[in-house]
Amino acid sequence: MGNLIFSLNATLPVFLLMVIGMILKKLKVIDESFAKAMNRFVFTFPLPILLFKDLSTVDFRVARDFKFVLFCFIVTIFSIVLAIIISYFMDKESQGEFIQSSYRSSAALLGVALINNIYGQSVVGPLMIIGSVPLYNIIAVIVLSFFKPGTKTIDKTLLIKTLKGIITNPIIIGIIVGLLWSWLQIPIPVIMEKTINSISSTASPLGLIAMGASFNMEDAVGQIKPAMIASFMKLFGFVMLFLPVAILLGFVKEQLVAILIMLGSASTVTCFVMAKNMGHKGILSANVVMITTLLSGFSITFWLFFLKTFQYI
Repeated sequence: MGNLIFSLNATLPVFLLMVIGMILKKLKVIDESFAKAMNRFVFTFPLPILLFKDLSTVDFRVARDFKFVLFCFIVTIFSIVLAIIISYFMDKESQGEFIQSSYRSSAALLGVALINNIYGQSVVGPLMIIGSVPLYNIIAVIVLSFFKPGTKTIDKTLLIKTLKGIITNPIIIGIIVGLLWSWLQIPIPVIMEKTINSISSTASPLGLIAMGASFNMEDAVGQIKPAMIASFMKLFGFVMLFLPVAILLGFVKEQLVAILIMLGSASTVTCFVMAKNMGHKGILSANVVMITTLLSGFSITFWLFFLKTFQYI
């Protein structure tokens, strides 16, 4: 029961922010153009700063458990490849959104919180972030660029345009600067740190409210089948495939909890923000974020109960 309450405390506020966005649109406090502008703002400013903050504060010196970091990296690659393969059975216009919403997790936020809640302060959370989160975002930019609706053939012009888009993408810039900052161990002055914290803290709530305000029930129903498939992959499919492998390789306790969160936590609101700002409709992404957020409190609790029952954690 404690795990269920913890999981619900982590996921329900996220869902409620989406509902608030819907209510504000219904009350005409927010309209479509305002929601679109807010999405663009989150994509170009708070979200890159949030990624910079998360990565710049990860101490790469703690990455002594190379086996664990490598496992997180390889499993993320396999998850992405599987999502790409399955996407070819979907509507072509939805492929990019399906792929990224299937594999991208709320790993950085929920993973560290859950591990620390169960085991106290641990270096395993940052290690999982090193192995997965930069890859999540870099591949998402590439996938959303190549699978943009209306793209028919990949030629030299498209490759150059895509490469330019990837290099100048605010998400990629935030990741690169954050990784370099961490690697060079540059101290962050207190004034800068407080400013970064204030700006980055607006990314998720504004993104979720904008997503709720952009949500259209009629469009969402039309995308329900791929959304359910992506949600099943996110909450159960990848966990069933890769968690047994992690157990066989000897990972235990907080390592397994970190791997579970990496594989089976809710899709992040970043999926919607990035899709909407890179030429996609965002409907499928919004569906998957809402479904996985609503159900992840129960699915994560189920997996924790399973691991606890068999004494793996």
